[in-house]
This record gives sequence, C-alpha cells and structure tokens, in this order.
Amino acid sequence: MQSKKVKITTDSASDLNELFKTRDIGEFPLFVMLGDTQYLDDVDIDPKMIFDYFENHKVLPKTAARSSEDFYDYFKSYTDDGFAVVHIAISSQISSTYEFAKSASERLDDVYVVDGRSLSSGTGLLALAAADMRDNGADAKTIAETLETRKSSVQASFVVNTLDFLYKGGRCSGLAAFFGKAFSIKPMLQMIDGKITVVKKFMGSFSKNILKYVDAVLEKFDTPDTSRVFITHTYAEHETVDAVRKKLIDYGFARENIIETIAGATITSHCGKSTLGILYLNDGRK
Repeated sequence: MQSKKVKITTDSASDLNELFKTRDIGEFPLFVMLGDTQYLDDVDIDPKMIFDYFENHKVLPKTAARSSEDFYDYFKSYTDDGFAVVHIAISSQISSTYEFAKSASERLDDVYVVDGRSLSSGTGLLALAAADMRDNGADAKTIAETLETRKSSVQASFVVNTLDFLYKGGRCSGLAAFFGKAFSIKPMLQMIDGKITVVKKFMGSFSKNILKYVDAVLEKFDTPDTSRVFITHTYAEHETVDAVRKKLIDYGFARENIIETIAGATITSHCGKSTLGILYLNDGRK
C-alpha cells in the first residue's frame, strides 16, 4: 500500500485537454508571449489567439519555462496537504522546464521529477501511465522509477503542414524552409534522444501524405501498447483526423482507445496550424 497520497503533475505542453481534470493530473501552465504581453498557456491564451496575432503582426509568439520558485510554490501546495508528487516535464533537451522543476524538488520531500524526453501528448502518455499506477495503489517512488524505464518507449512524431513557424522560430534552416515552400515538402518530426529531429520528408499535400506518415510510423515502431494512442493536432481538418483514426483502427487500435487532443498554445507556437501526430508507448507485445 502507498504510504502517502500521490499527486501526478505535468506541464501544460502535455496537451491532455480535459484529461487533466478527468484523470486528476495537475497542469502547470508555461509562459507564452505575444509581443510584450505574457500569458499562461491554457489559462488566458489559446491557439486561435496565436494564429490571429501572427496573421495581423507577422510576429511569432515566444515560449518560456516557469522559474524554480514557481515550481517550488506549486509542489509545496501539494506536499503541504500530505501528497507525494510525481512531475513529468517536457524534454530537458528543448526546454529548461525540467531543470527548474528538478531544482525546486530538491528543496522538498517526496517530490520526484521525471525528464519526459518528449513533448506534447508524448509527455501526456507518461502522465497517464503514472495516473494508472497511482490509481492502482503504487507509491510515488515506484511510479517515478517505472516512468524512467518506459520513457524511452514513447513514440512521439508529427507532420508539419507549414514551415513558417519552424523557419521563423529558427527551428529549421533557411535552405530547408526554402525548399519546403518551393516544393510543398511536409517534414516528419520525431523525438529522438529528447530532441526534435527531421526524419522524413513527404512531397505534396498534407491530407494526401498524412496516411503515409501513419504507415511509416507503425511499420517502424511496431510494438505499440494498444491501450492508448493519441491523435494530437493543431486544428487539422476533421476529414484528415477521421482518416487517421480509421487507419489506426485498421492497425488494431480499438476506437475507444484512440484519444484526440488539440495541441495548446505552447506547442502551437512552434509548429503552426494543421500539424498532426500520432503518439503511443511502443513497449507493447506483438
């Protein structure tokens, strides 16, 4: 039996939408800047505000981690109530969030911070796995140790419809962006060793290539835990999402285990509109 109540927390970039509440997972909002105005992701800013701002000003939003003091106050609010905390952070390779959360945890008892080595609902998958363990009575230390062994199995990838946000945000070279615009290249981005890496380039329309992307992912990462798979996107067309859902069902995922989520302001700030990915833990059995 667990000696303490356990609170699972993660940052807003995990893109769990209503699952934050229904699975009792604490959501710690990250900062998003539009011009000189600072917002809290999923609190007072949403992706539509980002699209409108970019359309009107041609200026990209910026994102930022919260301070170690912010994390300390957040974790302490739970430990003061008798909770042990397991926090899953966005990859330390792309954000200082983990570093600040880890620093805060070292000033408190029974706070475990896991470097998720992923982003978006890739991190969310680990948070949900942690919530499953919590609900089955696992203690915080066991949950954190299990996540450390499972995090390398997270399959997190996306196809980006437009390179504007990646290019202007400095996340791909000018040459790559030029060819992307000239020849309608749709890059497939994969989280590898905690970093965002271009692993494949599709030519032509987004809707035409998105199913090729699904095939490519499931052929390479072919031992999925079929109990949960995300379709996470930044306002992709309904028809596109439905086609991906049907393809996943064809691969053996049960309809009720396919979770659609809309990426929040943090992820949207870097990927732009109509990005779509499938994400799952690739540690199931064939």
